[in-house]
Amino acid sequence: MEEVVEGLLYVQGDIGLTIEEIENILGIDSATAKEVVLNLKNYYDDNKRGLRINFLGNTIKLTTREEHRKYYQKLLEGPREHSLSDSALETLAIIAYNEPITRGEIDNLRGVDSSYIIRRLLAKGLIKECGKSDLPGRPLLFKTTDDFLDYFGLSTKDDLPSIELIEEANSPKDLYTSIYKEGDSNG
Repeated sequence: MEEVVEGLLYVQGDIGLTIEEIENILGIDSATAKEVVLNLKNYYDDNKRGLRINFLGNTIKLTTREEHRKYYQKLLEGPREHSLSDSALETLAIIAYNEPITRGEIDNLRGVDSSYIIRRLLAKGLIKECGKSDLPGRPLLFKTTDDFLDYFGLSTKDDLPSIELIEEANSPKDLYTSIYKEGDSNG
């Protein structure tokens, strides 16, 4: 069961899991769920793994080790010549044009889970949490930062390209109409 809990914690990422959620998912009692989590925690600690099980309030999370923080910082704060992935650029554009916006709304627009990309953009300082939505569950809202403006050489958000220009460039073409005409076959 430890392997299943490990996978569940990985999938949940920053959200984490509660003991009650583990009980419900695995169909086990509270004592067994706590024992499974404790066994997994001890495995990571005893084997000096790069990850560990953290108890943050009522939530259990799979996290990195604090003593390795300087290496993670180097990775995330590396030189600017590292370009952003297409997925990161897409997510940034969605946030910039729709802020404030929830992760669920971003996922809906992209059609895929964006939690990893949002974590990376948060770590790079290109976006930030800016409150909670009034939607059920009160999800976090995200918006771009001044570092976003600096990264793209913008003075203000008003310098972003007009959304109408983007729509014109991507407007659907009539596939059955051609600018080419059939010539006279007799000639």
